Amino acid sequence: MARPTKVLVVGDSLSAEYGLARGSGWVALLEQRLHREKVGATVVNASISGDTSSGGRTRLPSLLEQHKPTHVIIELGSNDALRGLPLAMTRDNLAFMLRAVHGTGAQALLVGMRMPPNYGRTYTQEFESMYSALAKAEGAALVPFMLAGVADSPQAGTLFQDDRMHPNAQAQPIIVDNIWPVLRRQLR
Repeated sequence: MARPTKVLVVGDSLSAEYGLARGSGWVALLEQRLHREKVGATVVNASISGDTSSGGRTRLPSLLEQHKPTHVIIELGSNDALRGLPLAMTRDNLAFMLRAVHGTGAQALLVGMRMPPNYGRTYTQEFESMYSALAKAEGAALVPFMLAGVADSPQAGTLFQDDRMHPNAQAQPIIVDNIWPVLRRQLR
């Protein structure tokens, strides 16, 4: 018997509704979209503001055991970069997580990010390309850039909270629109 469709989201503040009204973040909007599209799936948001790939790696095995998801969305790595942690460590942690997901028979979706140019050309390019390389190597689906249409929008200033790091409520539907097509393909 097939297990019920369950989507587990393991992310940081970008997925944990940091600075947003409860139920207005992209994960809550994704759950609403699943309901509207009549996809019988539940969503578990296990995101924690400030989390790093190391934190996600540590938490993931028990989350997989507890929730038994069929799909796992991994949205981590930004805080690693903001703290200047070595890319090799972030890459290893994300690879471990993707393998752990596959080890349970669930499907993995990796959500890519970009860093601002002030981190230097080499670092920003290596950080961005890390996500596509990992997705390819580990057989995961990929959303290349979570904040496409938000951070690179001509109206970017109106789509972020005052800290200029966290997308506001107006940006959340755009984020769902970036993630939904990739997840929908996996759900078929």
